[in-house]
Order: sequence, then structure tokens, then C-alpha cells
Amino acid sequence: MREMLLGFRLLLGSGRANRVRFLLMVVGGAVGVCCLAFVLAIPGILKAQDSRQAARQPTCVSDGHRLCSGGDRAALQLIRTDPYGSHRFTRVFLARGTEPVPPPPGLPTFPAPGEVFVSPRLHDLLQQEPGLSQLLPGKERASIGASGLARPDELYAYIGVTRDELGEGSRMTRFGTQYTWFPTVESSALNIVRFTMAGVVLLPLAVFLAVCARLSAAARARRLAALRLLGLSSRGVQRVNAAETVVAALAGAALGLGLYWIVNQLVSRIGLPGFKWFPSDGALSGTTTFICVVGCPALAWYVGRIGARRAAADPLGVRRGAVAKPPRKWGLLPLVPGLGIVTGYCVAGATGHAPNDTKISSLLMPLAVVLLGTGIVLTLPLASRLLARRIARSTRSVSLGLAMRRNEVEHGGALRVVTGLVLLVFSASLVQGVLIEFDQVTKNVSDIQSYKLSLNGVSQKEQRALESVPGVRGHAVLAESWTDPNAEMPPSINVVIATCGQLRHTVPVVEGCVDGRPTLLENPRQPMWEDSKPGKVYPFHLTNGAGARRVMTVRVPTQTAHFHDTPGVSAINSGDVLLPPSYLPPGFRPEGATLALASASAPEEVRSVLDGIGGVDPTAEVTAAGINVESLEQLIIVKTLLGAGMVLGLIIGVAAYLVAAADRAVERRSQVTALALLGARPWTLRAVQVAQVVVPLAVGLVLAVVAGKAAESSYLVTGGGDIFWDGEGVPLLIACALGAVVVAALGSLPLVGRRIDPELIRRD
Repeated sequence: MREMLLGFRLLLGSGRANRVRFLLMVVGGAVGVCCLAFVLAIPGILKAQDSRQAARQPTCVSDGHRLCSGGDRAALQLIRTDPYGSHRFTRVFLARGTEPVPPPPGLPTFPAPGEVFVSPRLHDLLQQEPGLSQLLPGKERASIGASGLARPDELYAYIGVTRDELGEGSRMTRFGTQYTWFPTVESSALNIVRFTMAGVVLLPLAVFLAVCARLSAAARARRLAALRLLGLSSRGVQRVNAAETVVAALAGAALGLGLYWIVNQLVSRIGLPGFKWFPSDGALSGTTTFICVVGCPALAWYVGRIGARRAAADPLGVRRGAVAKPPRKWGLLPLVPGLGIVTGYCVAGATGHAPNDTKISSLLMPLAVVLLGTGIVLTLPLASRLLARRIARSTRSVSLGLAMRRNEVEHGGALRVVTGLVLLVFSASLVQGVLIEFDQVTKNVSDIQSYKLSLNGVSQKEQRALESVPGVRGHAVLAESWTDPNAEMPPSINVVIATCGQLRHTVPVVEGCVDGRPTLLENPRQPMWEDSKPGKVYPFHLTNGAGARRVMTVRVPTQTAHFHDTPGVSAINSGDVLLPPSYLPPGFRPEGATLALASASAPEEVRSVLDGIGGVDPTAEVTAAGINVESLEQLIIVKTLLGAGMVLGLIIGVAAYLVAAADRAVERRSQVTALALLGARPWTLRAVQVAQVVVPLAVGLVLAVVAGKAAESSYLVTGGGDIFWDGEGVPLLIACALGAVVVAALGSLPLVGRRIDPELIRRD
């Protein structure tokens, strides 16, 4: 206890420089804790949103009286989800039954026929785009409360209708399920976020907190060595050092948590691009608070204990400025297995043996990133010292020789300055790889957007209205041949009922199409359907609006027309048979037919077509080929979180540089003054200071670029995409590395002032 009190007294009464150092430690720790709290709060934010989504999902729970199987006792519900740009636009149609149903979360009452409840964001959108009201038949009554929304910017609506209007609805008795159908971020995507955050934020954050804990390391070591020479025990020296370090870390943790609360209140209301949350979602949990309040001081205590070890063991050598022992080679241990893992994946990708087991890769890749980042940090002292020794022996430059000798005997000060910048470049390469993988998923591969909707229950008049929706440039009717339901895998074909002109507006390129005759369609980029053999005959059941039924046979023609479109995006497939509309009896169409519409793929065109379809039939289920709005929305959220992580990494890297550079400026004042009194010119001293920082930084940046590109390529190999090697990203990384060198060089110039203060040497 006596040593702890002594540490407090030294903390408060050892001069202005020490108090400035303490303030830097507190501020630096606060920035680090705020960033850590944000990273730890992300899972809680996503979990809170998923919980509200699960609470509003309709479900049916039978009471033993066939409540969910028939009759009109249970209410009916129908959910329609459409893409609005890159966001989900969800409409829930509700029809009352004889049994009362509690209202959904966020609503005062169960919607009556003609009543519409909308989210606040949708309410504002309806004022800007009145065309959306076609999708919401009824009169807007009120807004949905926060308890019924996953996010503040969600597009969500409850629409009350009659039971007759909801013929395809499902029965329901209450709202609320254990799990949500569409989580905000799938577990696989969340693993990507964790992987990136570990490399981009947590690893640089650990280094940054260690830098803050080691501020004024030389002066503190000399003061602790003096206490040891005055008779204080080794444990007492450690306790004195711990008092300073832990108090600064605790103060920084408290300030950082308060700073996070302010940032959460502001950012949650403003929102990140594509992702918003309620302030309560980002509230600090007990686990987050414990990690910040206990974990950060524990890390600071451990780092401070390592720094005070030499002062306790060799106090006389510390006071006399004896040369420190060279760094040990065990720092290479994390780097070797990390490079081994990423090299193995790169070789597997280059030889065409990309791994298929994602479970092993999901464990090995984050481990490799952590090992590489840790290895770069621990390898820097060894590599920098070896390079400094070689340069000092061979150079004839006075400034370069002085700089390299200083780095050889005292490598810690310069390395604390450059470590944050090195990890920043390493993290930039990782984020680039993740964004490349996402770009492969979200890339638009076709100029034509196709839509499908069932024609069951759609009259001929409504069909013509759908085909005439503004923005639709082509349409066709798709149908499958009749098959025996009792047969096992019976042969079948699909027909496309359209003219050659309509077909040309539905797919990008058509060759060899002749109007008035059936034609077999073939896509060179897609294998032919095996049942589409010329000469085979298939039956089709037809019906008209009056309920009459007929049977039509179609013989697979020998004439072939080629079309070009992207498989999986087009509504038409290789092996379909094109039938002219005149081939069908007037007023008849195939049973179970599907209407395919085509428009331009521009987002505004897609929105216009979807609005027009909703104006004809608000409850129609539309499938937009190639657009999975749930996945697209998740990808946008993941990209936003990755961007936020990169911003945090940038803040941490720059903060680490600023704190370490300011600390080094204070520590180096006496040495710069001594060299100036010995006759060294100012430009020589500036060159010395720049070289001391730039040389170890260059070594670290080379390691960061090489290791980062290897990690990025191995990540792309394990991602299963088409791109493994990103040559276009190399210039960007090199530009980032050169920018870091320039920043570090400019930051070293203020160390040499114009005025010489001999008082600094007398005090020393």
C-alpha cells in the first residue's frame, strides 16, 4: 500500500511534463476504449434488431379446436417483400377473424379493413413519391412505434383488408416467434465482420493501448531505477509503476465509456450509410463495461510491468544509460505460422485446389491474420536493428550514421511511432480483399431486369394492365407441360408464349427467330434441357376466364433460335420452346402460367415497374430475378460495418502515431540539445530524426504490404469467388505506404527547434 501511495504522489507531484504525459495516457486510453466499446456493441445492436423482428412475426398456435386448420376463427396474414433500391419494403396484409388477436408490436390496435399503419421512414417517403401509395390500399392512420421496427429507417407497413381480399393468406393467432426469419446479418456474414474487425480494429487497438501505457518509457525507467537504488524492493518498483499505469488506464476507461455514450447518441440518430439503430440498442452491456474497465487496465498493467522489469533488475545500468539487450528472435514465432497458413492457401488457389471446407477456413483465416499482425509488430524491432547495424557500418553520411546507431541501441522509441501506421497499411489490404469478395456477389451482370409473377387468379384484363405497366419493355407467358402427379420424375418442357419482337425485348440478343412458328430456344452459355429433344410431344392444360378447360399438345420443333443472356438472371432458359400467341385458342392460357416482364436494370426503372405492378395488384408476389433484397440489404450493412471498422482503424493508427510522436518529441529533447551544443547543424539533426523514423517504418511497411497481400489473396481463395489475385489493389497499397512515410517524416521535423535550451541537459 505504501508503494501505491508513493506512485500516486509521483504521479501528481513530479512536474508539468509528467502531468502532460499522464494526460496523454488518459486521452489515448479514452479513444481506445471508445473504439473498443463500439466494436463490442455491434453484436448487441444486431441482436436487439433481430429480437424485434422475431417479436412481430405472425404465427398460428392452435388451441385444440382446429383453430389453425380451417374456419374463419383465426385471422389471416400475407407478407409481401419488395426491393426499394437496396432496402426491403415489407407489407403485411392482415384480415380479422372471429377470435381476437393482440395487435402487433408498435401498433395500438389490430388494423381494420382500409387502415394502414406505416413506419416513420415510409411516411416521409410517401410524401416524396406518391406512387408508392398504390402498394398500400387504404387510408394511413398512424405510424408504427419503435418497438415494432427493427431499425429507424425501415420501410414497413401493416395493411388491414377483408378476408375475401386475402384469399392466399395464412392463418395466425398471435405475433412473436423464437427466431427471426430474416436476421439482420447472417451468421456467415457476421463471421466476416468479426474476422475483419479482429485485423482492422482489435489488433491495432491492442498496440495503441500498449503505446499509451509506455509513454515516456525512458524517463519513467530512470525514475524507477532511482527508487530501486534508494532501497525500494523489486516488487515495490513494480507497484509504483502499476499505480501510475493503472490509474491512467482506469481514468481513460471511464472517460472512454462516457465518450462512447455521447458518440452512440449522436451516430445512432444520424446513422451510418445504409445502417441505423436506436440509441437503446447500442447501450453498454455488462460484459462490454467489464472488458473495458477491467481488460484495458489489465493490459496497461502487463505492458507497464514488462517496461519496469529492467529498471527493477538492473537499476544502475538504467541510470547510466547502458545499452539495452538486443531483441530476441522469438518475435519471429507468430510470423512464421501466419505466413505458412496464407502461403498454403495461395498455393492451393494457384494450383486449382481451392479449399471447400469453409469451417476450417473460418478458423484458420482469423488465426492467420492475428498471427501475421502480431508477428509484424514483434518482428519490427529485430529487423529494424539488423538493418540499422548494416547501414551504420557501410554509410559515410553523418546524419544517417547517427540515426542508425541510435536505432541500433534504442529501437523502442521510433518503433512506437511507426507501429500504428504499419498496422494501418496491413489492415487496408484485408479490407480491400473483403470488399472485392462482396463486389463479386453484388455486381450487376445484365442490362435487363426480369420479373415473374403467377397468373393464378389474374384476369385477362389485369394481365394486359401488367404488360402495359410504365417501364416494361417486353413480356412473355411462361408455362410448364402437364405431368402425372403419381409418376416419378416425369419428363417435361417449358414454353415461352411470345412473339419474336417481345422476345427481343426480354433478352439482350436473339438470333434466328422467325415469327409465326414454334422455335426451340438455345443459350450457348447454358446446357440444353435434356427433355427438349426435337420430335417429342408434351401436353398442356389450358383454361380461360369462364372456367372452360382444354388440352393442347406441343411438339418440340427442330428449328432453333439462339439467345444470349446470363443464366440465373434471365426468365428464359436453354431448352424452352417459343410459341407464338396465335398458337393458343383465343382467350385460353396454360394452367399455372407465369407472366415474365422485362425492363431496364437501372434502379429507378426497377422501382417504377414494381410500383406499377403494385398499382394493378397490391398483393401480387413478384420475383425479381437476380435481386435478393434480403441478401443485398445484409451486404450493405456488412459493408457499412466494415467501413466503420476501417475508420476506427484509421483513427487508432493516427492516434497512435500522434501520441507516440508527441511523446518521442519530449523524450528526445535532451539528446537533440546535446548534439546541437556539440556543433551539429539543424538540417543534420532534422535528417537524423527523419531517418530514425523512416527506416524502421519502411521495413515495417514492406512486411505489411507483403503479408497483407498474401492474407488478402488467401482470403479470396477461401471465399469461393472468381478473383484470387488483385493486381489493381497493389498501387493503392503502395500509395498508402508512401503516404504513411510522408506523414511520419513530416511529424519528425518539429523535434528539432530553432532555440537551444541547455537547461534540458542540466536537468537530465
